[in-house]
Amino acid sequence: MPFVIALIVLGFLILALVLRFATEPGPTAGEVAVAYETAWDHLDFDSLWELSAEELRDGRDRAAFVAAKRAAFTGQPPLDRLTGHVGVEEVVLEGRRAQVRTSLALRAGGRVASNVTLERRNGRWQVVAYTLADSDADVLEAGRWS
Repeated sequence: MPFVIALIVLGFLILALVLRFATEPGPTAGEVAVAYETAWDHLDFDSLWELSAEELRDGRDRAAFVAAKRAAFTGQPPLDRLTGHVGVEEVVLEGRRAQVRTSLALRAGGRVASNVTLERRNGRWQVVAYTLADSDADVLEAGRWS
């Protein structure tokens, strides 16, 4: 009898744990945009593939995507670790879509802004488009998506 009670208690604990993680909202659109910018800055192509939606994966599986990106950056001048800080300037949410304007403080000085467009798919935010922002224009006005 104690064994049966222990199994029932264990079952309830497992169920509670599963429900806890199933209802956890996960990272925000802004957090995913920062992770995407950071992955590019570190040339972390595995993370880029994971954060990107199908639209940005060039029709490749993870291995082919990572190999192609690594090959494209091999022999190039150092293009990683150029950013000292990535911040979020603004997030515009519209249903299952988000436009995040990020600000990148460069180690050499200066700032660069970008627009990261995300969609909520399968319970998580994925990057569907990325563009550099015109620093003199407000590209996040309502209804304007890059």
